[in-house]
Formats: sequence, C-alpha cells, structure tokens
Amino acid sequence: MARTAADTAESSPSQGRIRRENVERILKAAERVFAEAGFAGATMADIAERAGLPKANLHYYFGTKDDLYRAVLDNILRLWLAPIASFTPDADPVETLTAYVTAKMEASRTRPHASKVFANEILHGGTQVEHFLAEDLKSLVDAKAAVIDGWVAAGRMAPVDARQFLFMIWAVTQHYADFDVQIRKVMGRRSLTRQDFAVMTAEVLRLVLRAAGLPEPQMAETPTDSVPSIS
Repeated sequence: MARTAADTAESSPSQGRIRRENVERILKAAERVFAEAGFAGATMADIAERAGLPKANLHYYFGTKDDLYRAVLDNILRLWLAPIASFTPDADPVETLTAYVTAKMEASRTRPHASKVFANEILHGGTQVEHFLAEDLKSLVDAKAAVIDGWVAAGRMAPVDARQFLFMIWAVTQHYADFDVQIRKVMGRRSLTRQDFAVMTAEVLRLVLRAAGLPEPQMAETPTDSVPSIS
C-alpha cells in the first residue's frame, strides 16, 4: 500500500494528480520488472529505471520492495475480479459469459505481465496472496458458482461443475498471457496482433459457450476498452 505520509503531504489537486501519475508509472514498471525477473531478481533500482523516476520516489510512495510487490498484486487482483461481478442470478448467461471471457482475453492482450506476476507468485507458493486465496477468492468463487448452479437448475444452461467451469475459463484465457512465447512460436508470429486476439477470443468464447450448451453470439470485434487502468 502507498504510504499514509504521501497521502497527507500531497493534498492539493495538482499534487494529487502528480501522485496518481507517479504511482501509476511505478506500478506499471514494477509489474513488468516483477514479471520478467521475479520477485527475488527484481530491484527497486531496476523498477525506478523502467519508470523513469528516482529510486527515492519508489521508497516515498511504497516504502519497500515488499510493499510495492503487494501493491502490484492488489492491482492485478482488482483487474481480474471486476468483470466477475456481472455474474448475478438475473443476468443472461450468454451475455455474462461473453463479457467475462472477452474481458479476460483483453486483459491477457493488454496486461500480459500482470498474469505472469500472479502465475509466478502461485508457482512459488502464493505466500503473499495466501489469505486472499483461502478467504476472499474462495468466498467469491462460492458465490459465483452458486449463480451458475442456479442458471443450471433453471434450465438456462447445460449442467457443469461450476467451480471447474470457472477454473477452465481462467486457465484458457490466462494461457494467452502466460505462454505467449509458445503461442507465438507455434503460430509463426513475432508478436500477437489485435486481430490475432480477436480471432482467439472468438474461438475461446465458442468453446466456453458450447461447454455450457449455449448459443454462440455474433462478435464483430473484440472490445478494447473494457480493461481497467493500472491504478
């Protein structure tokens, strides 16, 4: 978390704007450095250089590397959890799943380093997010699984194991960020374009909706404005 002193000192509108801009630059740079070097390999000096700010600014806003790492993880979790809020009992399953898969794929396109940071954290035991996984995420998944079960019970979609269904969506959509090198090599691409992601999103969506026994919507183009900013 950013330090309270920074919040207190920067109280004017212009100072608040500068703070927000600096924090955003730091978080964006840290996300990339942590993704590329891992927590152990990342240094505050590397992050400061990537952000184009003095290292003292990082310590002013975040204190330590551990504090900055936790702030990056918090940002990632907010990014991923926001779209699932649309899973409500009265929502249309096709529209809800379409929006969710599209948002997840767009996050993989625009924020691939976020997915890699989280994947690295889990692969190393998930100690920084252990409470979140065991408490907050479990409660959220339980609630959204109950919504899916309700859709199934009402005959609005085919029977599925709701939790496994969500895990499958996460695995497929985040694969395009975590294993982008593998995908690019197999596809013969130097980089994945917006059009590549539009095609891949449409195919992932078809697979998800088929698994749920739902009709496939007509998708003209993958939206590009649905992913929250880094701060």
